[in-house]
Amino acid sequence: MTEAVLKVENLQTHFFTKAGVVKSVDDVSFEVGRGKIMGLVGESGSGKSVSGFSIMGLVDHPGRVVGGRILFHGRDLVGLPDEEMRKIRGRRIAMIFQDPMMTLNPVLRIDTQMIETIQAHEKVDRETARQRSRDALGQVGIPSPDERLMAYPHQFSGGMRQRVVIALALAVNPKLVIADEPTTALDVTIQAQILYQMQKLVAEQHMGLIWVTHDLSVVAGLADELCVMYAGRIVERGPVGRLIDAPIHPYTKGLIGSVPSRNPRGQPLTQIPGMAPTPIDLPAGCPFRPRCARASDICRTTPETAEHLPGRFARCFHPHLEDAA
Repeated sequence: MTEAVLKVENLQTHFFTKAGVVKSVDDVSFEVGRGKIMGLVGESGSGKSVSGFSIMGLVDHPGRVVGGRILFHGRDLVGLPDEEMRKIRGRRIAMIFQDPMMTLNPVLRIDTQMIETIQAHEKVDRETARQRSRDALGQVGIPSPDERLMAYPHQFSGGMRQRVVIALALAVNPKLVIADEPTTALDVTIQAQILYQMQKLVAEQHMGLIWVTHDLSVVAGLADELCVMYAGRIVERGPVGRLIDAPIHPYTKGLIGSVPSRNPRGQPLTQIPGMAPTPIDLPAGCPFRPRCARASDICRTTPETAEHLPGRFARCFHPHLEDAA
């Protein structure tokens, strides 16, 4: 059995606003194994990014983690003092953001930013930090890394900037990386190159990777396990191949049914009716109930996560077991 780098147990992150309590993450549980990639998929507002920020300890006021545990190599990060969390954040757990210019300083050269990052987390001399920066750029497929270290962010294309950000995150050899939609703004060719590099790095460095995205086609060929989020909860979890080929939860089935490549040519796409609920005004019971064709009176109560098939978990009273079996 693969050693778990991270175990999230019943995580709850709420935002306390004047309009009421927003349950952005509500009873979320998953784990990430060493050398494994977990995909976290869902619509905008489903709680994917807030889950990542909660792990990093980056949830700002008026939000806070109000329940659950975040076990990193067995150590609970919830409630950890800021000084202790700073020793873990960036050094042992790194995060890659969607927009590389949120991470890179436009007025500093790449070598300055990478060297300062390494020296902030480890006691190494400047030359050692520079060599590690060069090696990290080479790992993510950037040609002529010595020359590129001397460049500024604006001298890189969008895809190259994103590779620099990935190299920046990997330069300190973290045990866990959280990638928050890092390829969304890139063209398909560059996206495929970065996905390949990430798979290769995870296998070589035996780290854990959480890939946050709304694009099922991205994680289909990238992840080992997939978690589908809806309204702050994980509604389905399982091995990526089996989950995509035969989804259990009606929401997952609706998501996959709306992907053009999985539908016969000339036939209209299957749409999920209605809109996702606002987190501040969730319906009673199953939050997907108003949009679900299988809903019944029992769906007015909250379903618990159950193992419907070996390794296949879902929050649903009426799962699609006939197809998945």
